[in-house]
Amino acid sequence: MAVYKVTVATGDMVEAGTNNSISITLVGSYGESRQTTVSFLFLPGKEKSLSVHCDKDLGPIVLIRLHKWRLFLEDAWFCKDVRVTAPSGTLYRFPCYQWLEGVTTVEVREGSGKKLVDDKLQILKEHRHQELAARQEAYRWKNFAQGWPRCLDVDSIFELESNIQFSCIRATNFTGFLIFQGASHFLSGFLLRRTSWNSLDEMRTIFSRTQGRDIGGCLVCCPLPFPLN
Repeated sequence: MAVYKVTVATGDMVEAGTNNSISITLVGSYGESRQTTVSFLFLPGKEKSLSVHCDKDLGPIVLIRLHKWRLFLEDAWFCKDVRVTAPSGTLYRFPCYQWLEGVTTVEVREGSGKKLVDDKLQILKEHRHQELAARQEAYRWKNFAQGWPRCLDVDSIFELESNIQFSCIRATNFTGFLIFQGASHFLSGFLLRRTSWNSLDEMRTIFSRTQGRDIGGCLVCCPLPFPLN
C-alpha cells in the first residue's frame, strides 16, 4: 500500500473558507486514487492535512481533482494550493488560486511549466483541450459597434463566473486604502495647506511615513488643491 501526504491550503481573504464538503482524487502516471474526503470545514488562511491510501504506487502525480458538494446551503471556497508528498518523499505542488462554487469538480495540473509537446499522457492532453474549450466559451467576443474594437459578449461583468470578475474584496481593500491615505494626508496638514510649496524636498517630508507605497496613484485620484512653485 502507498500512502500520500496531502496538504490543502485555503486563501486568506475574507469568506475564503467554507463549510461544504471538499474531497480530493490524486491522478498519477500509473493510475488514480479513490476520492478521499478532506474536510467539511475550512477556515480562511488555514491548512488541512490528510493521508491518502492507495493500493499501489500511482507514479508521478500529474494532476488532482478537487470535488465540492453541499449538504444544505451553498458556501463558496477559495483554494490557494495543494501539496502532495509521495511515499518516496517527492513533493508535488498544485497551485489553484480559484473559487469553487456549487457542486463542482476542478482539475488542477502539477505546477511545473510544460508545453503542449511535453504532454505525453492522454489524460493531460484531454485536460489541456478541455481547459482551452472552457476559456473559449467564457471569453466570447462581439462587435460593440462598426469600426470599434471587439469586446466580451456579456452585458455585465456579473454574468461572468467569479474567477473572471474583478474581486469585490480587492475593490473594497483599494477603497479602504484610499480612505486611509486621505486621513493620513489630512492629519499631516497636506490637504489643508493654504500656501505654495517651496521645493519638492519640502513635499517629500509629507510622505516620509508612506515610503515604499505608490503615491502617484493617489495623486491622480486626489489632485493638488494648491499651486506648486
